[in-house]
This record gives sequence, structure tokens and C-alpha cells, in this order.
Amino acid sequence: MTAALDWSRDGRGWPNRDASVFVEAGGLRWHVQRAGRGPVLLLLHGTGASTHTWRDVLPRVATRFSVVAPDLPGHAFTEAPPPAQQSLPGTAAALAALLEHLGAAPALVAGHSAGAAIACRMALDGAIAPRALVSLNGALLPLEGLPGFLFPPVARLLGASAWLPRLFAWRAGDRAAVERLLRGTGSTIDPAGVELYEWLVRSPAHVAAVLAMMAHWDLRPLARDLPRLRTPLVLVAAGGDRTIPPSQAERVRARVRSARVVAIPGLGHLAHEEAPGQIADLLFDAML
Repeated sequence: MTAALDWSRDGRGWPNRDASVFVEAGGLRWHVQRAGRGPVLLLLHGTGASTHTWRDVLPRVATRFSVVAPDLPGHAFTEAPPPAQQSLPGTAAALAALLEHLGAAPALVAGHSAGAAIACRMALDGAIAPRALVSLNGALLPLEGLPGFLFPPVARLLGASAWLPRLFAWRAGDRAAVERLLRGTGSTIDPAGVELYEWLVRSPAHVAAVLAMMAHWDLRPLARDLPRLRTPLVLVAAGGDRTIPPSQAERVRARVRSARVVAIPGLGHLAHEEAPGQIADLLFDAML
């Protein structure tokens, strides 16, 4: 496989392919999936994923929403910006440019993991004014203890390597390694889902963008600003999440006056892939 994913080749069997469009906005060429009619719902995936993560959620919510689901900058089929622009504020600004180009004003935003942090940053910066934000196992606070101290410099070191993305992509040729990574999230993903993640991490360009995002990600300013958030925030916390401790949702709730926690037992970090109907119902409820 070449460094970057190619839509004409790699997108042939992409989930919800009929909903895919490519647009130029904010200096980037974006892959966006759009479907349905009604108030605008913006779906933001997390680090290392793509629109594929919403493959079974999107058709369900498109029955009531006009859905906008982009690949984040550098992920899957969206062009990568310079690495320094893959910070949280840089990504939020890029998405704001995309929404302006599309003429889309979200009434509801759902973000998974890092996608939840982007959604909150956009709301705090006035780039969006939705009726509610839904954080699906959101990564909204810095890691605690030694991991939080070590992660930023290690990520920057990895992101500066020219050969590491190709090495990682080569290693991802071992399907068992991808399956282990996914099991580590606490989620059980069907074989089709595993194959899609395997396809992504075989792309050195995708891996390089993920590392750049990790290297420039700093949640401390967001944690400082969260008490200013006035948009109603629904914190969905899966009991089996091994990536973001469910306890983080309670810590965020203590900071954000508008927040409430919805606990869902028996699911992991990728709960929306495990139980798409349950997550779609939560999104419908968030608009009530």
C-alpha cells in the first residue's frame, strides 16, 4: 500500500460510501459523509479512526438529522495540514472552516474520545452554538500522574520520526496486533470493523497524522476553560472503557455546571460501534 489512502482504490468498499463527498475548505481537501434531513448533527471521530467508526450509527440518526461526519485532518481520506496545526485549537479552527464552507450550523454535536474535546473547544471558542454536546467516552482532561507527565514528550519524539509511521504500518500487517489494540479499548468489534482499522493503520500517512495529532495535543487549556462551557453537555461513560476511565466523566461533571453523566454498562471505549442503536437513541434523547 502507498503512503496515503486513495479513494479510487481504498474507498471502493467504504461504509456509507454513497454519502461521501470531497470538499476544499480551510486549505484542506476533506472527506465528508452527509446524509439525512433535519437539524444538523455533527459527528466527530476520535484519534486514529475515521468516518467508518459511525458506519452503523449514521444510517440510524440520518432518519431525523442532517448528518455531517468528516474524517479529521490527516485521517483516512482527509488531507493532512502541517503537523503543528494538528493541535486541539488548530483542529477546531479547521473544522470551523469546513462547517462555514458547508453552510452547516450544528444543532447537536457528538464527539468520540478526542472528538469530544474538539467539540467542546469549538463551543468555547464560539465556532459552534449547538443545543447540546454529547461526549462519547470523551478525552476531556489530561492524563493523571506519570502517564500525563511522560506522554507529551514521548509523543513529540515519536511524531518527529520519519521512519516510525512506516514501521508501525508494516507491523499492522499482522491482524493479530490490530485485534490486540482494539481489545485493549475494552470493546469487542466485529471482523468487518477490525478489517477497517487494519486498513487504516496500514497507511503510513494516516499513522503519521495520528502521531502528529498526539504530539501536539494539550488538554490543559481545555481543562482550564471547561467551567466556562454553557452548552448542555451529556457525558456518556461506558463502564468497560479501558482507554478513558469512566471516572473521568464524573470529574468533568464536577467542573461543568451544564453537564450530566449517562452511564452505560457492558460496553468499552468504542461503544458506538458495539451498540449503534443504543448510541443513536442517546443522540435522539439529547435533542429533547
